[in-house]
Amino acid sequence: MIVLIAFQFIISIAVIIIVLAQPSKGEGFGSIGGGGQLFHNKARGWEAILEKLTTYAAVLFMVSSVLLILLNK
Repeated sequence: MIVLIAFQFIISIAVIIIVLAQPSKGEGFGSIGGGGQLFHNKARGWEAILEKLTTYAAVLFMVSSVLLILLNK
């Protein structure tokens, strides 16, 4: 149980760092009204790696959260 909590803590810090390392798209909610360059640009190089790392880290965080809930019952 302690190992899983420590793992979740490390993953949560990793998610924060990975998200902060990503460059800003600069559009915010502007893409909702039709000015959506966000959907036409493909991520290249380092940005693509950071996007994949974010996905993997978020999935690991969610799985560890569910495991903690199930083990705590």
